[in-house]
Amino acid sequence: MLAEPSSSSATEFLARTEERLRVLAIESQQADWVYQTFINSDTESLASHAFSRLLSATAELVKESTRVPVTGGPPSDARKLKLLRLTLPLIASSAPGESEELSRLVTVMAGRFAKGRHVMRGETEPLDLQGLSHVLEESRDPSRLEDAWTGWHRVGREIRPEFEKYVALANRGARELGFADTGAMWRSKYDMDPDDFAKETDRLWADVRPLYEALHAYVRRRLFEFYGPERVEPNGPIPAHFLGNMWAQSWEGIFPLLAPVPSPPGVDLTKVLVARKTTPVEMVRFAERFFVSLGLEPLPATFWERSMLTRPRDREVVCHASAWDIDFENDLRIKMCVEITGDDFRTIHHELGHNYYQRAYARQPFLFQDSAHDGFHEAIGDTIALSVTPEYLRQIGLLDREPETGADMGLLLQRALEKVAFLPFGLVVDRWRWDVFSGKISPSEYNASWWAMRRGYQGIKPPEPRGELEFDPGAKYHVPSNVPYMRYFLAHILQFQFHRALTRAIGAPGPLHTVSIYDSKEAGRRLGKMMEMGSSQEWPDALEAMTGERRMSAEGLIEYFAPLKRWLDEQNRGVPVGW
Repeated sequence: MLAEPSSSSATEFLARTEERLRVLAIESQQADWVYQTFINSDTESLASHAFSRLLSATAELVKESTRVPVTGGPPSDARKLKLLRLTLPLIASSAPGESEELSRLVTVMAGRFAKGRHVMRGETEPLDLQGLSHVLEESRDPSRLEDAWTGWHRVGREIRPEFEKYVALANRGARELGFADTGAMWRSKYDMDPDDFAKETDRLWADVRPLYEALHAYVRRRLFEFYGPERVEPNGPIPAHFLGNMWAQSWEGIFPLLAPVPSPPGVDLTKVLVARKTTPVEMVRFAERFFVSLGLEPLPATFWERSMLTRPRDREVVCHASAWDIDFENDLRIKMCVEITGDDFRTIHHELGHNYYQRAYARQPFLFQDSAHDGFHEAIGDTIALSVTPEYLRQIGLLDREPETGADMGLLLQRALEKVAFLPFGLVVDRWRWDVFSGKISPSEYNASWWAMRRGYQGIKPPEPRGELEFDPGAKYHVPSNVPYMRYFLAHILQFQFHRALTRAIGAPGPLHTVSIYDSKEAGRRLGKMMEMGSSQEWPDALEAMTGERRMSAEGLIEYFAPLKRWLDEQNRGVPVGW
């Protein structure tokens, strides 16, 4: 039985709540950092126990908060109480042992994902996800591509039993807090009714779908020409293993097959970085200097002492790139197995965007130490990455001169293969989970429903028939790790909205895809003003502070890719569009 609140004052309750959660969150962050950078049974247990304590305390305080009167208090108290209910994407019920079991399930699923390996046919050494991803990006042998794809996706089989149990336990916790299910709890974090938020994502997708379909048609035709009709249908879904990415969520890996012909050479940033013998630390220094050019402070010395930037040779680690704020003050870090590639160069800018956001709102009370909504957190770093233009690379000495003007279409296509191709996948991961949590999708149809959605939204199919023995959603990090994914879809919309607003504010000349905010203190001021708000205000207020707009809009993305859309429409004359 829960204890009665010790005070009728919401302000007093929130003060002790924030301090208690801050201490437990730091403990959980520290344990999870050790686990993810040194995976073994002991660190797994420590991380699980620390996370369990945080889950239990959060659930207890959330239930206690429902009996705390807020009448007469400041508006910030009401917002804090609302955000308290949504602090974690996973809440255990108050039943004995369920918190421990739920945290154990998530830790085990994440560990099985991290330990996934596959031995390619004819080889002896097992490859991890990073190695298998290289195969998909670099090989053009259909049988080798299928081997790498199916080999990795077997990791889902081991995750499926725990996932079914996790869904039931997570829903019990969410319903105890008054939500219909865990999916509804996730959607409630967006300052609107859960059903209205789902409609909002439908609106945004409808705006960008014509651009995606034009890109899909162009890519399918080029793959049809390369692999032949026996492997790629001229008017059907594209086989997932031909798209250069384990989840077909971004297609830039196959850009050499798709590049406009004839076209002047663009920027091969990987080649430039490798030729300069750039180190992982230097990669991060480039990104830090971008933020400093905006008027923001350099990273703390502890960042360089405590971050993991390369894969250790003596232990298992989670290489998936992530940004950390261990103490919610200034202990900022990133965890990443940096490779000297253009893709990782941009990823590092993205991760430091998280760190600089975390530092900006560190002065806010604990319950306001978050982004306006989670799409904002993902969008900030990507907004910076949109400024990694040829002109910016020339300014920082990575290029002697910008590429010829005619290379613009190749650069735009390459970026669309990353950004536009991602959009429907960004919807599918959570739309599938929303239906799983609500019971619309039963365990007996987990895999069939996954591929039905991916065909409907993305226009892709698996390389072979996939039965219910498989659990292909589990082959994506965010599913076994219980990380909501809609933030990435929203970020892919918002980053272009942010970019357009900032470049307009500084009067940057030229088409949207050519301009950069590098070295602009005004852009940094606007960015900082929004980031410092944390989650203290509803997201339309934060959006307005930086952009002057109060509604999420795909207009920036559409304007950015407008020259490409015209070119794609020309290329697709007489070609089937859709699937």
